[in-house]
Amino acid sequence: MTSSFKKVRALTGMKDVLPDGGASWENLEATVREWLASYGYRTMRTPVLEQTRLFTRGIGEVTDIVEKEMYSFTDALNDEQLTMRPEFTAGMVRATIEHNLLYDRAHRVYAMGPVFRHEKPQRGRYRQFHQIDVEALGFAGPDIDAELIVMLARLWKILGLTDIRLELNSLGQADERAAHRAALIEHLEKHRSILDEEAQRRMHTNPLRVLDTKNPAMQEMANNAPKLFDFLGEQSRAHFEGVCERLRDAGISYTLNPRLVRGLDYYNLTVFEWVTDRLGAQGTVCGGGRYDGLIELLGGKSAPAIGFAIGIERLLDLCSQVAGETVRPECDVYMVHQGEPAQRRAALLAEALRDAGLRVIVHAGPGSSFKAQFKRADASGARVAVILGDDELASASASIKWLREPAGEEQPQQETIRLDSLVTELKNRV
Repeated sequence: MTSSFKKVRALTGMKDVLPDGGASWENLEATVREWLASYGYRTMRTPVLEQTRLFTRGIGEVTDIVEKEMYSFTDALNDEQLTMRPEFTAGMVRATIEHNLLYDRAHRVYAMGPVFRHEKPQRGRYRQFHQIDVEALGFAGPDIDAELIVMLARLWKILGLTDIRLELNSLGQADERAAHRAALIEHLEKHRSILDEEAQRRMHTNPLRVLDTKNPAMQEMANNAPKLFDFLGEQSRAHFEGVCERLRDAGISYTLNPRLVRGLDYYNLTVFEWVTDRLGAQGTVCGGGRYDGLIELLGGKSAPAIGFAIGIERLLDLCSQVAGETVRPECDVYMVHQGEPAQRRAALLAEALRDAGLRVIVHAGPGSSFKAQFKRADASGARVAVILGDDELASASASIKWLREPAGEEQPQQETIRLDSLVTELKNRV
């Protein structure tokens, strides 16, 4: 009977990660967790769904994310307005406030997982994508700003990435940004005739983002716009210089980019991006900065904070350019068998081998020939095949075929090992 059901495909901008590609994700995630632990960061997990007003309040109602990119809906069961998280920080801060995390000390925390934005899909940009999000909550000084940047430089070194450069800027404080904003709007008004439709829309609501334009006709105007840095007061300049001094101490080079702004309203003082030319138009690998006003804005007691986010898909793309795709073998040991008694004994031996720390696949399904099973064993990437049949059971032994020789050690291609010593032998040799 032929089904009339039309095949379902993944949604636009939503990407499947298949088994052969999964090893690269797992290896990167393991490396990232170890790297973050070396700086004292601990994991925090927040829901994918939050109340919409968390993001409209925290991110800003006139940002692209809130206006055009959020996946929001009304919960039909209780009429709540909900949004699938478009970024991590607002949810991390919400959890910090809700559970009073900062009542006795500051916290270093991180999260990894999916975020959702309705953008035009292209290389390095998806509608469901994944981020590594790192937040230092309750820390005020330039030392923690520099530490975050230094630890990122260490990650690039661990991953063997050399073609990433650091851009740095300061957004100052709210009153300094207000003075700059007034001067910037005046400048934009004078050049209204060359502003594109998007810039004219943003001119009074989010004028800083106009400076981030990619429109060639607007570049000279943007370059000549009032610089926020010129409006910074003594304390903001001292904070920024403190960051720069520590980066120089660490031997980390950077470029001052006065047009570097963040797309979210809650940033102040230090902002930074790590960028590359190896990913086409989506060249930002990591972006972050300080957001000292967000905790109070979302209903908590005033507390400083700084963080960054890394796009995992973009980072994997860079890593694959350096080292190629990682394909992890499916198992260490593949159990080949013939006959039901041998199949049942293979299942028990596999459990014992797993107890010893080995990864084992027992060939499944009835009636497969030895030839077919060996073909599947080799495709699995296993180092050794363990063969059980009537003869092996009668002699209380197993035939061993080495599919891949351990590095630096010569193994016979095939040998026989007694069943009562099989686990110990393979544990020591695989």
